[in-house]
Amino acid sequence: MDSGASTGRWPRNSLEEIRERADHAGADGQKMEHIREIALSRAKDARLPAESRKQWAKLSLHVNTRMHGDSPWDHARMAANNGRLRTLMIEELGPDPNDSDWDPAAVVSDLVSAAALTPPQALELSVRWQDRPIEQIGLLRRVKNVTAPLEQLQHHLPPGPLHDLALEWLSVRKHLP
Repeated sequence: MDSGASTGRWPRNSLEEIRERADHAGADGQKMEHIREIALSRAKDARLPAESRKQWAKLSLHVNTRMHGDSPWDHARMAANNGRLRTLMIEELGPDPNDSDWDPAAVVSDLVSAAALTPPQALELSVRWQDRPIEQIGLLRRVKNVTAPLEQLQHHLPPGPLHDLALEWLSVRKHLP
């Protein structure tokens, strides 16, 4: 990493400078993770204006999406990280149905799609999960991690099928390892 990162100058840089660094980081996972963390910390900074926080959050989402690999664990990590950040922004700054990143229904839809199982499938696999092959236990852990934000998001959903699905996932999560 360049000397700017090691001396701590990155956190004081502007959004445009950090975006540019992300564009030039290529496949360097360490640089991308550092950029994601900087953007994430700015998105969480309650001292910043809401619009600025959303822009930092969008950069973190973009970098997180770019930096993951193709393994199921990488996809689950990306979905879980993005879901948690999107949920945090909705909780702290309010939902925005005009922007899918901050629309609770869109976030819930993305999370249940990333879960890779339906609630009945996950519940069935959770029975005696300790006796399952490690790959299935890993799948259940990924599902549990990805669906974690549903607890907060379900309060933002109007009654209907998506809300019911979120509640179904919340009841199933209790049984997952």
